[in-house]
Amino acid sequence: MKISILLPVFNTAPYLRECLDSVLAQSEQDWELLAVDDFSTDESSQILQEYARRDTRIRFLRNDKKGIVPALRLAFHQSTGQLVTRMDSDDRMLPQKLAVLKKILVENGAGHVATGLVKYFAADGVGEGYRRYAAWLNRLAVEGRHFDEIYRECTIPSPCWMAWRSDLERCGAFTEDTVPEDYDLAFRFREAGFKIVTHPEVLHEWRDRPGRTSRTDEQYLDNSYLDLKTDWFLWSDYDPLRPLVLWGAGRKGKRLSRMFDERRVPFRWVCDNAGKWGHRISGVEMESFEILSEMPDAQIVIAVAAPDGQREILDFLKKNGFGEGRGYFFFC
Repeated sequence: MKISILLPVFNTAPYLRECLDSVLAQSEQDWELLAVDDFSTDESSQILQEYARRDTRIRFLRNDKKGIVPALRLAFHQSTGQLVTRMDSDDRMLPQKLAVLKKILVENGAGHVATGLVKYFAADGVGEGYRRYAAWLNRLAVEGRHFDEIYRECTIPSPCWMAWRSDLERCGAFTEDTVPEDYDLAFRFREAGFKIVTHPEVLHEWRDRPGRTSRTDEQYLDNSYLDLKTDWFLWSDYDPLRPLVLWGAGRKGKRLSRMFDERRVPFRWVCDNAGKWGHRISGVEMESFEILSEMPDAQIVIAVAAPDGQREILDFLKKNGFGEGRGYFFFC
């Protein structure tokens, strides 16, 4: 059963050979690699063509529209495998990755997505923030709680997943030019009701480097992705018959208030700063968070990023009977 690997490439020549060599070193050999050059200006194109000449399983393609989603869309449309995964051109696969993910899918059948654990590596050491993110992601995976905290951050490790082609078609993967595409895909998996099965060992290594897209592309610079979260929340979880409450009066809280207002979604706004209570911000009166103790059916969107603040909020909500994923949603 063939695996199609989708590989968008943009200016990663210094790392590309290492990436491609990690694919060639896989213990599972029934694969094809759809490598799409996304208008690179370095030697990436030449390297891809060199490897394509060496191994007929590697297919070199040129993107016809700039961007990672069009590149993935082109690769997906050109692919022929029943199983599909993706790869980033500066990362490394561990040798057993394809074999392990394939085994999970074959054993569980359609409607399942296979994943594994991930870790970062870097020439100058990995930053604390990235280490925390990987640890959080891996913890959710091991506990089987991929979707419980999906509004905090993307909970499906990209590109450490594999899915059935038919399932990707069913959930509309790569059909929208939505960025970040991996986060959008995680929401699509959740909306389709797919079950995530995780191998409890590291299968993929993420490279942290100054020039990576998530650090330099303006579409990724604000990694709160509030537009994406808000649209999916209103589509999947929002209940218009229940009061919606926004908690947090900082920068993200104000952005969310504008988004709710633009979408004509009524909401009440609370915070724990008594100095702001009674004031109107963007036309909405700020109230004390304590009103929630009298609103057991409220849906609460939390836009407070400080860890200490989140812990205090969580304690209050649990004491008042709210449950994550139905009663409250951390958006950061």
